[in-house]
Amino acid sequence: MNAADASDDVLMLAWTAGDTSAFEMLYARHRGPLYRFLLRQLRDNALADEFFQDVWQRVIAARHGWKPEAAFSTWLYRIAHNRLNDHWRGLKHRPPAPEDGDERAARVPDPTTPERELSEFEQRRRLQRAIEELPEDQREAVLLRLEQELSLDEIGAITGVGRETVKSRLRYALDKLRARLSE
Repeated sequence: MNAADASDDVLMLAWTAGDTSAFEMLYARHRGPLYRFLLRQLRDNALADEFFQDVWQRVIAARHGWKPEAAFSTWLYRIAHNRLNDHWRGLKHRPPAPEDGDERAARVPDPTTPERELSEFEQRRRLQRAIEELPEDQREAVLLRLEQELSLDEIGAITGVGRETVKSRLRYALDKLRARLSE
């Protein structure tokens, strides 16, 4: 089997049969997007690191129960979603953005002209702030759709809601983002 060309489902089945290189390929494919998703949800590097490790530990522990009924990515993000929900239930609220968030953002290096980068940075920051202001369920749907490029059905499987609910959440979120960014 050429692991680089294999689908996630094929790799997952190979891994559950004992092929550790199949797991390494799955991990390599999904580590970046999963970490970015967790970081955007948690807004805390140390906490994102902890959750990232926890999600992969849960994947490893539950691998023999995986069935190819849903895409591996859907299963992976469902685990992450459940872990985040457990966390938020425990806190009963979402933490505020870090006090020094703007200062940290200002220290981002400029690979092109300062004027162009500042304009692009301001646009990205405005979008990021607008996304952060969305209700949790809408923000999660937007991040899964735009950053992870998941389908409506996959988002529904991860969040435990129907396709129409996902569509509504995305529509309301995009309306709020358009209104906020046009200000």
